[in-house]
This record gives sequence, structure tokens and C-alpha cells, in this order.
Amino acid sequence: QLQLVESGGGLVQAGGSLRLSCAASGGTFGSYGMGWFRQAPGLEREFVAAISWSVLNTYYADSVKGRFTISRDNAKNTVYLQTNSLKPEDTANYYCAASRTRVPTTLRAINNWGQGTQVTVSS
Repeated sequence: QLQLVESGGGLVQAGGSLRLSCAASGGTFGSYGMGWFRQAPGLEREFVAAISWSVLNTYYADSVKGRFTISRDNAKNTVYLQTNSLKPEDTANYYCAASRTRVPTTLRAINNWGQGTQVTVSS
């Protein structure tokens, strides 16, 4: 069973950047599709970005295209989310997610979740 631990969240001003990391253990990381989701208070958890096991394919929500970049290092069992040009509406708890069978762009595809890391963007 893959365990996921996020880090890198924090408080940042609008226009700033954060690099989120998700360290995986307990499974064959390189065989999982990996993704990031986020959830703001009172709202449903939503897809942010995903990357295939092979690194060849990446997917983004329209709201973050051109500002966020997902990447992974299979040698380090880690997936990253570089967030640039942050906006107050990006404020949310960001969750790392893993899927054994597909690139995780939907909630139904997820087999494993991290505990989340809070990102707060001030205006």
C-alpha cells in the first residue's frame, strides 16, 4: 500500500510561488499515475494536475494551466507541483493522489491519498 506525505505548503502573497512535494513509500512508485487535487472550505475536492507513470503525459485543470507544473522523480519516489503566479482563489488544502490503473484526473481513479498540505494565498 502506497503511503503519501505532502510538504511545501504555506502562506504566500498573490503572485508568489510555492513548490509542493509528495514523498511516496511502501509501494512501487514508478508504476502509479500521480496527481494533485485541492479542496477549499465548503467546496468539493477538485482535480489540479496529474502525470503518468512514464512522465510522458501531463494533465492540468484549466484554472491552473500555464501557472502550475507537475513533475516526478521516480528515483526519489517523489512527485512535485510547482505553483507560480498564485492567486487568492488557489487557497486550499492540496492533496497528493495515486492511481494503480490510470492517470488520476478524477476522484474515482484514486487508490491512495496523502494527508494534505495547506496553501494560503493572501491578496
